[in-house]
Amino acid sequence: MGALRLFLLAGEPSGDRLGAALMAGLKQLNPEVTFFGVGGPLMQAQGMVSLFPMQELSVMGIAEILPKYFHLKRRIRQCADAVLDGAADALITIDSPDFSLRVAALVKNAREGLPTIHYVAPSVWAWRPKRAAKMARVIDHVLALLPFEPPYMQAEGMTCDFVGHPVVAEPLAEGGDTAAFEGEGPLVLVLPGSRRSEVTRLAPVFGATLARLKQRHPDLRVVLPSLPVIAPLVQELTANWPVSPQIVTDTEAKRGAFAVADVALAASGTVSLELAANGCPMVIAYDMHWFSLWLMRRLALIDTVTLVNLVSETRVVPEFIGPDCRPDKIAPALDHLLTDESARMQQAQAMELTMERLGRGGEPPGLRAARSVLNFLNAP
Repeated sequence: MGALRLFLLAGEPSGDRLGAALMAGLKQLNPEVTFFGVGGPLMQAQGMVSLFPMQELSVMGIAEILPKYFHLKRRIRQCADAVLDGAADALITIDSPDFSLRVAALVKNAREGLPTIHYVAPSVWAWRPKRAAKMARVIDHVLALLPFEPPYMQAEGMTCDFVGHPVVAEPLAEGGDTAAFEGEGPLVLVLPGSRRSEVTRLAPVFGATLARLKQRHPDLRVVLPSLPVIAPLVQELTANWPVSPQIVTDTEAKRGAFAVADVALAASGTVSLELAANGCPMVIAYDMHWFSLWLMRRLALIDTVTLVNLVSETRVVPEFIGPDCRPDKIAPALDHLLTDESARMQQAQAMELTMERLGRGGEPPGLRAARSVLNFLNAP
């Protein structure tokens, strides 16, 4: 296979995890591969010397980006120049499309024949279908996390492989991790999101939902996994909840909670896949600014936002979005899951199918992604 020099670019912690697994897979398949680019601690542990701290790129939303616009623009140029000056055999961008695809555009403009690969297909199946066509101008090959994504990319002229979702490779709780959550009464796992704005908006609704649920289940117990950086806010916002939640911030405790909870009330997002990996029945609830909701519904091409519903091609996970994100609607759905064996069984089957379709039991996603990269680069 020979020596291979690859520029990898990640801008978020999730991208750092994907990049590190990809690097490990590439080293396993081709010991002569070397890396340079931008990555976080996990990618650095695999041998990456980052051009600058990855955290500089971890900004979200127009309000956060605008003050850093010119700085980010300089970083885009710096990355593109490094690809071109560093004799890279290929550019691999990992998620963070607003930044990474701009780098790819500069690289393609300067050296059209340089292979460009993007890891994590954009959600064109959900909205903005024209984004795939725009992406195809600067990306040659895509590594997709969801099994139904390749046709959307291929339709625009890119090659694309489904390489499996990283959730299938994440460790599950072992016996010792669950001891802290043993006790009488149903255990509800509450997941109001990881951003301050989400937690602030959802905490009152989730608290009122638990008040209703406690009327039906007086011995209700609640555990709330959180990030250390927002745990103080969570503590403040849940102080008046009818059931005082057990707030956990370390990874092992979180895994244990996911493994033993009877039901979960979660914000919309990839957390539904983490719950599915652990076989935890769930109800999804999410609220947002009225304009964002109006825009989303106007552009949406799908009738569910829950990945378990999409991947399993069922609609067994109840979801309460926008005006439906109300305690009087959410609480009965949670109660139904706690008391109806057939409802739990339906979700269990959909979650098992989801994990199977995402690659559980097969080759690890990082290795599959590495194989896809090497096959693409070696293709005639």
